[in-house]
Amino acid sequence: MSVVGPAVYVEHPVVAGLRRKRADNLQLRVADAITRFAGSMPFVYVHVVIFAAWMLFGEASPWPTLTLVVSLEAIFLSTFVMIGQNRAAVFQQAKANHDFLEQETELKTNTQLTREIHLLTTELHRRVIGGG
Repeated sequence: MSVVGPAVYVEHPVVAGLRRKRADNLQLRVADAITRFAGSMPFVYVHVVIFAAWMLFGEASPWPTLTLVVSLEAIFLSTFVMIGQNRAAVFQQAKANHDFLEQETELKTNTQLTREIHLLTTELHRRVIGGG
């Protein structure tokens, strides 16, 4: 019978580093919160309710003001989309750099091990076959 322990969650070092960096910066935390909310269904529901109430009860002719508000909101939300895209690009580049360095280190280690195994095999062959 095998016993399976709890799953161990190991976070990529780049993810952990960026998470700490973002947690230490108030502006980044605010941008993350706004982006998280703006990309959710509650955001849609709030807007449906507010805009419907505005059009039905707020003004006799809501279209000019509503158009202005929606346009301004679109400008700000597109800025948060770009912030999110920039954040994703920074993360992907940092992760790619980290992974590249790890792979290069592993390649060097494997190459060195292969050379050592070759030397040991050659020496063993010389001693066993060569009668040395």
